[in-house]
Amino acid sequence: MADLKKYSDGVQHLGIPVSDIDRTIEFYTSLGFEPVLLTENKAADERVAFLKLGNLIVEAYGNKETEKRAGAIDHIALDVKNIDELYEEIRKDGHRIVEEKVMSLPFWENGVKFFTILGPDNEKIEFCEKL
Repeated sequence: MADLKKYSDGVQHLGIPVSDIDRTIEFYTSLGFEPVLLTENKAADERVAFLKLGNLIVEAYGNKETEKRAGAIDHIALDVKNIDELYEEIRKDGHRIVEEKVMSLPFWENGVKFFTILGPDNEKIEFCEKL
């Protein structure tokens, strides 16, 4: 069984799909959040903003199909290390993994590697390693 304490020290970010990224950035900055990364997920054709307040980071990403309802957090991302090793442990444990392999995106300085599993109620837990 994978021991997450070996790989993670906590939450990296909360992912929220939004209908208007500019309005979202304006809203969160009005609350004191600081935009720490504005980028684009070209594969999904989505603009992405990472907004930080203290040790909380919200990943807001433009999504034309957002449901605009309470509780619309799409995923919780855990900050991890040794993601390839963790992926194999999670796979061996029989968890429902969304991706067929560890994925990558060109976010932050050197990119990120990630994969997602589904919990018992289909909640998404993303394991994310900044490179």
